[in-house]
Amino acid sequence: MLVYTNYICCMNTLIEIVAGLSGMIGQMEESAKIQFNLSNLTHTQMHYLETISRLGNPNITELSASLKLTKPTVKVAVDKLIEREFVSKVQSDADRRSAHLHLTEKGKLINQMHDYAHRRIAETINRALNKEELECLTNLLVKVLS
Repeated sequence: MLVYTNYICCMNTLIEIVAGLSGMIGQMEESAKIQFNLSNLTHTQMHYLETISRLGNPNITELSASLKLTKPTVKVAVDKLIEREFVSKVQSDADRRSAHLHLTEKGKLINQMHDYAHRRIAETINRALNKEELECLTNLLVKVLS
């Protein structure tokens, strides 16, 4: 019974930590959106821009695989980003049936601002921990996310 009670306490604490981190991340991203006048962009749209940048001009199939979403779902979202001039489609030189997604200058700027919010979060964590704690946390999070 003691092991089960400890498990419940750990899970409850972990849930509180995740909620706290989620709130902190949300506040910093919201602050960056206000600071850089991005209030009309959703978190999902920013995630798409970030993923397109990280993948280096993917096509819809590659983007949908990375996001673990269906191609039709991704296409609808990408079309909205194209309409808002954050993304452009460029015909593939290798395969004329395929088009690659590129961030426009506007999309690149927004992605840089989103990266700024991520850096602020990392700096907040870095300031709160010593070197050993930071290394331990990093290793644990890598393990959780892999």
